[in-house]
Amino acid sequence: MARVIVAGLGPAGSDLMTGAVRDAIEQTSRRFIRTRRHPAAVAVEPAESFDDLYDQASSFEEVYRAIVDRLVAEARAGIGDVLYAVPGSPLVAERTVELLRAVPGLDLEVLVGLSFADLAWDRVGVDPLAAGVRLVDGRSFAVDAAGERGPLLVAQCDSAHVLSDIKLAALDAPDRSVAGRADEKVIVLQRLGLLDERVFEVVWAELDHAVVPDHLTSLYIAEMGAPIAREVARFADLAGELRRRCPWDQEQTHQSLRGHLLEETYEVLEALDAVDPDSLSGYEELEEELGDLLYQIVFHSVLAAEAGQFTLADVARGIHDKLKSRHPHVFGSSDSDHAAPDDASQVLVNWEAIKREQKGRASVMDGIPPGLPALLFADKVIHKARSVGVVPDVDTATVAGRLYDAVRDAQAAGLDAESELRAFANTIGDRIRACEISSL
Repeated sequence: MARVIVAGLGPAGSDLMTGAVRDAIEQTSRRFIRTRRHPAAVAVEPAESFDDLYDQASSFEEVYRAIVDRLVAEARAGIGDVLYAVPGSPLVAERTVELLRAVPGLDLEVLVGLSFADLAWDRVGVDPLAAGVRLVDGRSFAVDAAGERGPLLVAQCDSAHVLSDIKLAALDAPDRSVAGRADEKVIVLQRLGLLDERVFEVVWAELDHAVVPDHLTSLYIAEMGAPIAREVARFADLAGELRRRCPWDQEQTHQSLRGHLLEETYEVLEALDAVDPDSLSGYEELEEELGDLLYQIVFHSVLAAEAGQFTLADVARGIHDKLKSRHPHVFGSSDSDHAAPDDASQVLVNWEAIKREQKGRASVMDGIPPGLPALLFADKVIHKARSVGVVPDVDTATVAGRLYDAVRDAQAAGLDAESELRAFANTIGDRIRACEISSL
C-alpha cells in the first residue's frame, strides 16, 4: 500500500503554507484536495477535488467517509504516494484525518499547517493557554458548548442557519435576562490572513442579521452569560447531594423506587391528556410532571453510578447513539442494508429490523414487557405484526377478538386505544357524579 500524505494548506493564501507542505506538493503527482473553496487551493493544482460530494451526500459525515474510502482505494492501488490537501491544519477540526488514522495498516503521514486559530489568538489578543480558551464546532454549538462559560473560539460558522442556531443557544440564559444578554457583543473573525480580512464586534441579537458568513468565518466569545444545559447539570448535582445528605434518599434502591416511577409516569400521562394545543392550556402542569419523572431517571442514574455501572451522561450518550443508529435514512449511514423509507410505516419496519440485529433477538416479540396492560400489549403486538407482514386471523365473535379489533381500529384512526377507553370511562364517571349530586 502506498503512503497517504495529508498536507495542511494553512488558514489563508499560499504565502502562509509551510515549506514541508510546498515540498510535498512538488514531489507528489497524485494530488487530491478536499475542497477548492480555499485561497491556497491553487497551489495544489492540478488536483482532484471532492467538492462534488458535498452536493451529492446527505450529511457531512457521509462526505468525509466517502473521501477516506477514495483515498484508501488510491493508496491500495500502489501506484505511488497520494497527496491529500486540506484547509488550515490537519489537526484542527478535520474529521477526515480522524477517519484516516483509524484505517488499519494505512501508511499515513500528516504535515501540519498553520491553523486559523493561530491567527485568531493574535487578532483577539489572548494567550489561549492562559485564558483557557476552548475550540468548539459552530455546527454543533448547543452540544459542544454545553456547560461552558467561555472563552470560546467557534469554528465553521459557514452559514446563516449556523449563526442563528448559535445565537438561539447563547440567548437561552435562565439566570439572566434575555434582553441583557442580547445587548452583549461577540467578536466576528472573517478571512484571517487575506487582504479582505475582517475582525469586528456585533451584538448577539444581530449576529445572524449583521454577518454575511462564509467558509472562513469564526467567532470569539469572551464569556457566556450562562452555561448551556446549566439547569440539567445543576439538577444532576442536586440529585447527588440529596442522595448523600437526605435520610429518605439514602434509603432508596432501584426496587424501592419502582412504585414512584410508575406513579410519576401515570401523572405525566394524565397531564398529557389535559394539554390543549389550541388554547395552550395544560403545559404548566405537564412541565412540572415531566420534571418529577425526570427526577426518577436521574435518581436511578445516581444509584447506578454508585454501583460503578453508568452515569446520567452514559444514559444520554446511549440513547443518542441508539436513535442515530436506528435512523440511517436521516443521518446518511452508507453501510445500512435497509431501504430508504417512503413513509412512517416503513420507518417502523426498518426500526424493528435494526433493533433485532442490534439486540440479537430471534423474534420481534422479544423485549415486549409481559406485564403491560392488555390494551397496550395488544397495541404493541399489532405494531410488531405489521412490521413483519403478519395479518392475524381475528375471530370477532369472541370478546377478545372484538377488543383486539377495536385496538386495530384505533391505530388505523391514529388514536391510542388505552387513552380513548380511559377518556370514555372518565366521561361516564362525570355523569355518575352529576347524577349523585342531583339526587341529594
